[in-house]
Amino acid sequence: MSRIDFTTATLPARKRIALIAHDHCKEHLLSWAERQRSRLERHELIATGTTGMLLNQRLGLPVECTVSGPLGGDQQIGARIAERRIDLLVFFWDPFEPQPHDPDVKALLRVAAVWNIPLAANESSADYLLSSPLLDQPHALRIPDYGSYLQGRQSAAD
Repeated sequence: MSRIDFTTATLPARKRIALIAHDHCKEHLLSWAERQRSRLERHELIATGTTGMLLNQRLGLPVECTVSGPLGGDQQIGARIAERRIDLLVFFWDPFEPQPHDPDVKALLRVAAVWNIPLAANESSADYLLSSPLLDQPHALRIPDYGSYLQGRQSAAD
């Protein structure tokens, strides 16, 4: 297996924030988002199916919706993270309920860690994340150097 090198990328001042909540956590996310509305409205919001619809109704803010999590929405968000089209992930997941799409959830959390994006898994961490002075300014972070990775794989194939 090839060793992964890293490079630096810059998150923009206007972040693309993904918002996800399992069924038993949706009301918590909605209440949290109402409290954080003034911060969220300055950014681009993306959410999985029902969560996105509920956020749009409750906040009156535009929310781009993927499909529902169990139907592939978690994977759609994960793909956008890998494509560097999501800058922050707020994911209120339910640690008490088994999820039929648990492998998708684990893959989403893994890809967020791989691409080093800020991740909040509950209300407290989401409050800390959105209150950070880095939220509204460009911010450098370390990410995998995919170009270097491809070159290493090409060299190994030769």
